[in-house]
Amino acid sequence: MTPQRLPSLLERRLVIVTGKGGTGKTTVAAALAVAAAGAGRRVLLAEVGRDEQIPSLFEPGAPPAGYQGREIHPGITAMRIDPFAALGEYLALQLGVSAPVSLVLRNRAFRQLMEAAPGWRELITLGKVWHLEQMQESGRPRWDLIVVDAPATGHGVTFLSAPRVVVSALRTGPLRRQAAKVEELIEDPVRTELLPVSLAEELPVRETEQLIDSVQRAVGIRVGRVVVNGVLPRPFPAGLEDLDQRLRRLPAGAPLGALPPPPVLAACAAHLRARWELHEHWARALEESVGLPCLRLPNLAEGIDGPASLAVLGEALLAGAAREAA
Repeated sequence: MTPQRLPSLLERRLVIVTGKGGTGKTTVAAALAVAAAGAGRRVLLAEVGRDEQIPSLFEPGAPPAGYQGREIHPGITAMRIDPFAALGEYLALQLGVSAPVSLVLRNRAFRQLMEAAPGWRELITLGKVWHLEQMQESGRPRWDLIVVDAPATGHGVTFLSAPRVVVSALRTGPLRRQAAKVEELIEDPVRTELLPVSLAEELPVRETEQLIDSVQRAVGIRVGRVVVNGVLPRPFPAGLEDLDQRLRRLPAGAPLGALPPPPVLAACAAHLRARWELHEHWARALEESVGLPCLRLPNLAEGIDGPASLAVLGEALLAGAAREAA
């Protein structure tokens, strides 16, 4: 039986990127956006956290894009989905007036009440994502691809399951109808994919395993692949795979010019091998446990310093996806 081809991430309409805090999920979301824009796609890159991080990945010190959004790179528009702004927009559309809605939303007591109410923030945020996915321009979708930098894994299931909870709790009404539309988008295996991001380390791997299990049972969103970020390359070149052992066999006083003495070099080489073996172990363990392709992104020693380094990760992301789909 021939396995089904795994569609490219660029064939999706909506990619929701999540992962344990510190795994680089925001960087991966930005890298995917850069790769998609480089392939000629019109991309919306949306954050849902309280603080914007994406504009500064493209230009250090860049001002926030805000709820209205702005172009931060050719082909890429960034925005932050503020739930209160999205709520105001939704209520104004439903009531047909905006001034009273704005007045209520600025009320401190109302905002405190809403902050304490469970689930509304997630539902209204995803409702805004649905609205953005539906937008048309000149007879075609306004955005070819929407990339959402979603909450970290600890909050990811709650975030994604909000529409399903509302649909199951309400029998009728405009809120149920809107939640059903959002649920349909989230669970559409053709339009939408959840992209978990992990590191090749035990704690992120275990949390990623739990996330995938939870969303597949509680949400029904498609998870087609997993990103393993910051993977170290093989430490030694071909023909010198045992370099650490060779260094260990050198006499301690061997003259190496300006280099450190052999024991120091051997210890450094052993450390590099151990780190690489650790990454290999946990990357393989994750792939085997979740039964999904794992796209490995390289560790960039110099970090992220703008679109050029994001493009490196984006190219690796699409190249890895192409290999897995072949």
